[in-house]
This record gives sequence, structure tokens and C-alpha cells, in this order.
Amino acid sequence: MAAAVALGPGASGRLQAGVARLVAVCSARLGPGSRPPGSLAGRQVGPAVWAQGWAPAARGPGPRRGYSSEVKAEDELRVRHLEEENRGIVVLGINRAYGKNSFSKNLIKMLSKAVDALKSDKKVRTVIIRSEVPGIFCAANLPVPTIAAIDGLALGGGLELALACDIRVAASSAKMGLVETKLAIIPGGGGTQRLPRAIGVSLAKELIFSARVLDGQEAKAVGLISHVLEQNQEGDAAYRKALDLAREFLPQGPVAMRVAKLAINQGMEVDLVTGLAIEEACYAQTIPTKDRLEGLLAFKEKRPPRYKGE
Repeated sequence: MAAAVALGPGASGRLQAGVARLVAVCSARLGPGSRPPGSLAGRQVGPAVWAQGWAPAARGPGPRRGYSSEVKAEDELRVRHLEEENRGIVVLGINRAYGKNSFSKNLIKMLSKAVDALKSDKKVRTVIIRSEVPGIFCAANLPVPTIAAIDGLALGGGLELALACDIRVAASSAKMGLVETKLAIIPGGGGTQRLPRAIGVSLAKELIFSARVLDGQEAKAVGLISHVLEQNQEGDAAYRKALDLAREFLPQGPVAMRVAKLAINQGMEVDLVTGLAIEEACYAQTIPTKDRLEGLLAFKEKRPPRYKGE
């Protein structure tokens, strides 16, 4: 039965008000000065409040070609802005070998500072999060696509951080699982909420109740990761796949990418009717952009578009 048929007196108005509030939230997260379309338009909204995730992986620093700068070996967090054909891709590498990438107050502070800087940088198109400690994946709020590259262990908090990313890729030899129940606690970093959303409630319960650890192939089979790769000699197969994906994202309109991510994230938390209203509000944000006009002109002239994120 359609939802409208089941509504009692006054319920329709309450539903519309609820939709309007959700669309206002959506528009608020799109950036300063955004307005919802049509009858839902209201006052201008404040600065963007973005929500998304964290997680790393891989072995060794990887190829140095294309990095704009190097950092001191003792730094716990390495932020690398790639250059040349990879311009727009940022790699966040956790480098806390002596603590097996466990979180310290200093590392959390550095992560928070890095994320805040990346959120306001319009040149950033995709963020790859990896571990620079061989065999360990562990440890965000970013409006751009985030990819977790899992080349080693991602247990407990490490997997929770990977779950907060948009896309997860892993080597077949990687190990991942929410193992907290073995310690008589539960996943407390979003695992009980994000894992069911990723693989379904029943299977998520099974994995959490059993504290089971999956390898890359098993994780792919249950839908926990998008891609699984045979590990290479350098130990960074997942990172290389993440880089390939990030390169696929680079040519697309940056405003559209951010808004698409927002529409998906917000829409998954509500019913379909409200989700479609959120999509409409997000779509409206792309119409007045210079990038949209550039995309149409490039298509007409049969050339690659030159997007500026405007």
C-alpha cells in the first residue's frame, strides 16, 4: 500500500515537514550558501558539515615518483599529495610501527588536523588511506571519495575505520574481523552499525558473535570489500588497486562527486520517498555550477572536460 494512503489527518503535513527538515540538512552539508529546490527552498545555510570515514593499509612507502614532498620517518601520519597524472589524489599513511598502528593521542590529533585541512581543499578529489607499517592495517570526515587499502591485518578498530570509508579493497592475504567479543567487549567504533549496513544484519551478527577473522577472498564473498587482489612482492597490491580506482575518479566533476556521495550517504539512512527528496536537493546543487556548463561544452566539442570544482 502506498504511504500516502495510510496517512491519517495531519500526517501528510508532518511528513512534508520532516522531509523539508531532512532536505535542509542535506543542503546544509553541501556547502555555504546552498538552497533546496522549489517549495523547500529556505534561508541560506551555514558552512558544510561533512561525514565519512577513515582507514589505511599497505606495505612500505611504495613508489616515490609523483609525491610532492617527503616527511620525516618518525612522523606517525604521512600526508602525501600526489603529483603529475595523479594530481588530486591524497594518500594518508599511518606510520606507527612501534605501536602496531594503534591510536595514540598524538596520532588522533594529527588525523583530525589532516582531515580538517583536506575538507577545505577543493583540489583534493580522492583520499586513499593505508598503513605504511608492513602487515598491519589499523588506525574522518571527508566529503570526497575515500578508499581503504587493506594489505595486512585489519582487526577490531582497524576494520571499523575501513568500514567508515566509501570503498574497501584488500589483498587476498589480508586478515580482517571485529574480534572485540573475545575480549568481553563489543565493537565501539561504529562496527555494530556499519558492518550490518555493509553485509546485512544476520551475517554481521554471526561475524561479531563469533569474532571470526576473514581473509581477502572470504571478505569479498560476503560483500565486505569491493576488490580482492593477490598480494605482490612489494606487499602493496591493495594500495595499487586503490590508486587505480582513484585515477578513475579524477576526470569526473568534483562538485558532482561530493554531492553524489552526500546523496548516497544521507539517502541510505531514510525511507525511499525522503531519499528521493534528498536526491532532488542534491541534484539542484549541480545545476548552477560552471562545471556543468563545461561538461556540456566539452561533450559538444568532443574533448575532455576541464573541471575546476566550481
